Parts: sequence; structure tokens; C-alpha cells
Amino acid sequence: MTFQDFNFDPKLTEGLESMGYNKPTPIQEKAIPAIMARKDLIACAQTGTGKTAAYLLPILNNIIHSEKRHLNTLVIAPTRELAQQIDQQIEGFAYFLGVSSIPVYGGGDGAIWEQQKKALEAGVDIIIATPGRLMAQLASGVIKLDDVEHLVLDEADRMLDMGFYEDIIRIIKYLPAHRQTLLFSATMPPKIRALATRILKNPEEINIAISKPAEGILQQAYVVYDEQKEKLINHIFKTGQYNSVLIFASTKENVKKLDRALQKIGIMAKAIHSDLEQVERENILREFKNKKLSILVGTDVLSRGIDVEGISLVINFDVPPDPEDYIHRIGRTARAATTGTAITFINSKDQRKFSRIEHMIGKEIEKVTLPVELGEGPLYQPEKAPENKYQKPRGPKKNFGHKPRR
Repeated sequence: MTFQDFNFDPKLTEGLESMGYNKPTPIQEKAIPAIMARKDLIACAQTGTGKTAAYLLPILNNIIHSEKRHLNTLVIAPTRELAQQIDQQIEGFAYFLGVSSIPVYGGGDGAIWEQQKKALEAGVDIIIATPGRLMAQLASGVIKLDDVEHLVLDEADRMLDMGFYEDIIRIIKYLPAHRQTLLFSATMPPKIRALATRILKNPEEINIAISKPAEGILQQAYVVYDEQKEKLINHIFKTGQYNSVLIFASTKENVKKLDRALQKIGIMAKAIHSDLEQVERENILREFKNKKLSILVGTDVLSRGIDVEGISLVINFDVPPDPEDYIHRIGRTARAATTGTAITFINSKDQRKFSRIEHMIGKEIEKVTLPVELGEGPLYQPEKAPENKYQKPRGPKKNFGHKPRR
């Protein structure tokens, strides 16, 4: 199958050809016909499978054939970075179409708020918004969603993990009952099923199985004590040549702590987290994408919100909380048929979590011996490791009035 088989408008096909798009990915092959048939959809697909194009292309095709132009589509995304990336993809696909879009997100100063407000008042075809800022703009009366035809929830599982369930339900109340709703999620826990049941009508369901890590990724692990981790990173950078590195820690606090530790030992890295101003975050990401910054430290939100070619090394400073997050993290390297390395640090309490990762991907990951100067680490005995009491619960969560993080 090629994109010609979808019978898109010639202008849209021309845009795809100019961007080098020819053969659709599995999620695009299955989702595009369902969306063009105006069916509601629940789709389970990982980041990196082409899901953004899977919903944008048929929506763009619909917009350019609309008799009357209005705010046609609302895309809700969990993070500013993902909202910006979706907007950039729309800009590329719609180059020959004259379709307009705007990302609406918080974290900036009053000037950004006013800029978004003026653009919304002027009118756009597509809004890509984070839940918190969208709620604020709705409350101000700037946005009217009465004529929206398509609602897209992208990375729905991540939004629920961040506490946005109630915001999503409130936003949906502003939308017309007769609309097409598309829900995309990397995982399908019970809370996503419950949300889908509440907001979708007779949806078609697509499940693209969680893929194994790319063959080009060399996966390794070190079994360490926490106090050995920073020295081990120093050893890795001294003994290897890596042009572009992502380091993942499991919490914002750990990201800040690791950033300070790396600076102290002379490793020039930068950390990205929600306490930074939006301009700072954008500048850091731009430096990393343009190869002016070689080492970036962040949390799992970054693993789904960044799309950078040429990352040669991913370090899991902490074992990710879920096996799926491991796939997302290491999937930042070895993209587009290249090679890369993924190294995970396993302390005693994380051994069971790492064993579950090995079980999911169907292979045992090589445990590398620690450098002699660091001493010995703990034995790898996942069957005897204590359960991590800080591990996230997997069942549905209730929001007892706590304010979501924005």
C-alpha cells in the first residue's frame, strides 16, 4: 500500500511526496480508512509508529473539502513539547493546503498568552492544546468549540497519569455531541478503557502490538548501588565516544539532583523539567536538536515528547516504572535504521522491575561488570528483590480535588 491508495486530495499528496512520505506505517494503514469513514476510534500504538500522521492526514483532507471553514479540530496533548511537535507536523503536511493551526500551552509569560489569544480570535482550523491552558482559554471565552468536528486525545494514558482526567471531561462538555472522537494511547490500562467507554460512540479499535526494541540498539545494564551511579556515568563518558546522549531519571527531583552532580564532575549537560520557563525549555531542546548540546537529562515525559535523529546513547539512570516506558526511552536511539546504545542502572530495589522488562521484550539483557575502581555492586537477584513501594499503581486513579500539574 502507498499513500496514493487513500485517494487524498492531490495537494495533500503533493505535500506528502515533498516530505518523502510514500509507504504508510501499520497504524496509518489501519487508522486512516476508519477516520475517513467518520468512525470513532480507539488506537493503541507507541510513539514512533507514525500515529500523528495517522490522524492528521485524514483530518486535513476533510478540512480542505469543507464548504465552510471554521475551528474544525481540537487535539489535546499532555505536554507543551508534544503540542509543538504536532503543530510542526501540521505545518509540513499543510504546506500546500492553506490550513492553519496553533499550539495552546501554558508555562510562558503574559505575552505568549496574548499571542495565543489574538491568533484564536483571528480564527484557525486546528488547535493543539494542553488541558490546563485550554481550560483557561475556555474560561476566558476566547475559544468556542461549538462547531468542532474532530476531537483527538493524543497520548491519552500519559494525560491520565498526569492527573488530567477531570479537565478532559470538562473540556468535552464544551464540544458538540455530534463529532468524531479519536483516542490514541501507547498503553491500554483499565482507566483508558473507562474513558473510551464514556466519550466514544461505537468506536473501531486498533491495536498495534508493542514492538520490541530496534535491532540496532545494543542493550546493556549495570547492577549498582545508588552511590555508584554518578561515578559510573563519568566512566562511561570517559571511555566511550557519544555525540548525542539522553539521560532519563524517574522524577523531576532526580533530574535536578543529577544535573547538579554532572556539573560538579565537569560533564556539560542540561536538564529539562517543568520548573523551567517555557522559553528556557524550548532553547534547551533547540540546542540539543541542533547538536550544540550533546547531553540532555529529563523524565519519561521527555521520552514521548522528543523526536531527534542521531541520538547515540540512552542512559536509564533509574529503571523506568513500567516496561512500556523502557521501550519508549531506548527507542529514542537507533532510529531510521541507525545503531545506538541503551544502558540501564539497576539498584537493589529496582531488580524486579527490570526483570519484568526482560520478560516483556523476551530476552535477557547483558549485565556488564562494573569498573574495578568502583568496587562491586549488589548481586542481581530479582526474585529476592523487595517490591518498590513507590511504584505507580496500575489500576484506575481517582482525583480527590487535587490540582493537576500543568
